[in-house]
Amino acid sequence: MKRISKENYYLDIAETVLERATCLRRVYGAIIVNNDEIISTGYNGAPRGRANCADMGFCSREAMKVPRGERYELCRSVHAEANAIISASRRDMAGGTIYLVGRDARTGTLLSDATSCLMCRRMIINAGLEQVVIRRTETEFEVVPVAEWIAEDDLLIPENVVMDLK
Repeated sequence: MKRISKENYYLDIAETVLERATCLRRVYGAIIVNNDEIISTGYNGAPRGRANCADMGFCSREAMKVPRGERYELCRSVHAEANAIISASRRDMAGGTIYLVGRDARTGTLLSDATSCLMCRRMIINAGLEQVVIRRTETEFEVVPVAEWIAEDDLLIPENVVMDLK
């Protein structure tokens, strides 16, 4: 019997976690692992005690015609990565890995372009996580060093603003 890779093992668990998600557009599952120990899990859904889109029967961002990838502050959900981070202590996460899987909520199709939004990237950086492993196909994944996101963030400042700051 051939064993699956550790990455796919943890991604399979993250994929099971996404089955709790309540978003009508995209469902995500995330788990944080450090030293081969699962520290926490998270999926995207409304904050505790608030109505979620699945129960309301509509997506508020779709109702407002907000394009995908914009105006996340209008979304009712807390993202999977954020929920996993909220459920853990920094001391337990630091140096660890977050595993992320996303699917289209309507079709169930795996999201080959899944990634963390800019707000979740900031939280991942502050949590002290070292890498993000994102499922691309049923067996393939991408490993993103968090250091790349830190370096990219500094590049987001327009050059003319940098000149004004000097």
